[in-house]
Amino acid sequence: MVEQITSGIKISVETFFEGTFYKNYKINFAFGYQVTITNQSKHTVQLNARHWTIMDALNDTIEVEGDGVIGKKPVLNPGDSHTYNSGCLLTGPIGAMRGYYKMVNLNSTKTFNVAIPTFKLSAPYALN
Repeated sequence: MVEQITSGIKISVETFFEGTFYKNYKINFAFGYQVTITNQSKHTVQLNARHWTIMDALNDTIEVEGDGVIGKKPVLNPGDSHTYNSGCLLTGPIGAMRGYYKMVNLNSTKTFNVAIPTFKLSAPYALN
């Protein structure tokens, strides 16, 4: 698990390998990750958007942006946590992801970014 705190918001990420499958005659490696966002600040915040950088050892790095996370824009009061699961496909057995969440402090209406620490994606047999 990797963790990072930005402006009182703690991001924790756990990863897992889900397996391989063929798509368009090419092998793909499926990875899942669970993110927990914990509000350790004194302010109520809302997650509005996300930005990911996905690095695939056998492919180009791609950038992905979107509203919320898995269709939600969670509001976190002080002490609250929000956990969700998601995943990505890579063309190789090793990669990594990092990014940030665009959040707003609902008390002051100021927006800020919360860093998502870099986490590794690797098939268990890839490093042997």
